[in-house]
Amino acid sequence: MTEDRVAAPGLLNDVAAIARQAGALIMEIYATDFAVRGKQDASPVTEADERAEKLIVPALRALAPEVPVVAEEAVAAGSVPEVGEWFWLVDPLDGTKEFISRNGEFTVNIALVHRGEPVLGVVFAPALDRLFAGARGQGARVEEAGAVRPIRCREVPEAGLTVVASRSHGDAAALDAFLAGRKVAALANAGSSLKLCLVAAGEADLYPRLGRTMEWDIAAGHAVLAAAGGCVHTMAGAPLHYGKPGFDNPHFVASAKR
Repeated sequence: MTEDRVAAPGLLNDVAAIARQAGALIMEIYATDFAVRGKQDASPVTEADERAEKLIVPALRALAPEVPVVAEEAVAAGSVPEVGEWFWLVDPLDGTKEFISRNGEFTVNIALVHRGEPVLGVVFAPALDRLFAGARGQGARVEEAGAVRPIRCREVPEAGLTVVASRSHGDAAALDAFLAGRKVAALANAGSSLKLCLVAAGEADLYPRLGRTMEWDIAAGHAVLAAAGGCVHTMAGAPLHYGKPGFDNPHFVASAKR
């Protein structure tokens, strides 16, 4: 893999096509009376998670055979590849709880990481038919209703911040404490990695995550946000990096300002 390849549109378009294929498969299962099982960490998993991952991983290996793929369900099963300067992070179905509750706010997440930074990402919400994509050197875009348009983080309106929070993993008291003293115009909920993409699209300004996440949950959205001019920092103010032992994230804040 090279940085020139990341900056050219071909790779991002190929990854977007893979995400759409996985999304179509997920929607086939969404329309059925699917079964839900629990993993060792008690989180839910469905046939859609597993079949989407089996589609995505070989497709990424065909695109870049030299780049390891870290995928959620494979890691849960004990298959953890060695990662180097370049690696993929895949969540085949982010927002499984949203999928199970059938609210439509689940996504396919595919990210490419270089030296700890997400440099290319695609987040596809198949039930909403909304695809976000971004890469270093290309900017970010959204594809919806048959149209493609560029997206960019906005300046915070004079009325105040629009803050997005997790629908399934909220901690209201911690959020209130974090927002104390800030001018907040609106507080909205959203599922899965869409929260990062809403900041990237200028539809929100701040996403504080005061709970546990894994790298594959947010890397694709982080890549889109970075390509749109935003950033993700730890609560200590350091840039959030990837390839950490265990792939766990600390608490973080995604915002429109670097």
